[in-house]
Amino acid sequence: MKVLMLNGSPRAEGNTALALNEMEKVFEDEGIEVKKLQIGNKDIRGCIACGSCKKTGKCVFDDEVNRIAEEFSEADGLVVASPVYYASANATLIACLDRLFYSTGFDKTMKVGAAVAVARRGGCSSTFDELNKYFTISGMPVASSQYWNSIHGRAEGDALRDGEGLQIMRTLARNMAFLIKSIALGKEKYGLTKREAAVATDFIR
Repeated sequence: MKVLMLNGSPRAEGNTALALNEMEKVFEDEGIEVKKLQIGNKDIRGCIACGSCKKTGKCVFDDEVNRIAEEFSEADGLVVASPVYYASANATLIACLDRLFYSTGFDKTMKVGAAVAVARRGGCSSTFDELNKYFTISGMPVASSQYWNSIHGRAEGDALRDGEGLQIMRTLARNMAFLIKSIALGKEKYGLTKREAAVATDFIR
């Protein structure tokens, strides 16, 4: 079993990394493989709505997004973590997720998703909400913790002093591991849920 973790911070050793490290320790204890990728310092442009991916199965811009797609297709869970910028996620991460979720045709149903927001003070809830939307539009169960998935800190290393935030990360990882293992057992016995043909309603008609 494998979890892919995307770090949306431009700082490789910042507070977002510390939050993911806290989760990684739990995943290792649970026997789940972890692959961490840093996104926030990459040159990733936004989607241009060209539609090329519908024909080729990958984004027309052959950059980090297509490489992440390969890891994502093999993963049982996805953790997306971001620092808070103006009550929102890092713009590079959002550009990456827009293209990643839109351009990939593989079935994401029952891959477990988890969002993590990191801030000095405010904006965590809106960032958390923003990131969760990628999961809920894709049939991905969302892992939760004992509180909203956030941790606080401004200067590098401050997150290590947020005892509650660190505990939230550990609880989130345990709950995510349980979901991944439970879904694997469920798929083995019952298979995936039945999918209906998509109905796309145009609200202007």
